Amino acid sequence: MFKFQRLNVWLKAKNYSKDLFFVANSLPVSYRYSFTDQLVRAGLSITNNIAEGTGRISKPEQRNFFNMSKGSVYETVNILLILSEMGLVDHKKLDELTNKADEVCKMLSGLIRK
Repeated sequence: MFKFQRLNVWLKAKNYSKDLFFVANSLPVSYRYSFTDQLVRAGLSITNNIAEGTGRISKPEQRNFFNMSKGSVYETVNILLILSEMGLVDHKKLDELTNKADEVCKMLSGLIRK
């Protein structure tokens, strides 16, 4: 088992990323090459950067990857807010996902401060 697989933040981010995938796949086909692709990529970037950060030896390098991961969380929230305003994500789902995103961000902030 890799180190990142034991991190609660990676587990939560992985579940959040899967949620984003399902939202993306529920969008109309006309949004597949704009919002869908970007939402999935940003979601994967969250977990990818956590994984890559744990593979680094120096604390500054680790922090850099955790910061990039946090930025990707913000990117997904931005996309979700726009999709919600367009009527493509309902408010209940938006609240659920932004709460998960906030939890992941707080956990990442804890890793960054270490």
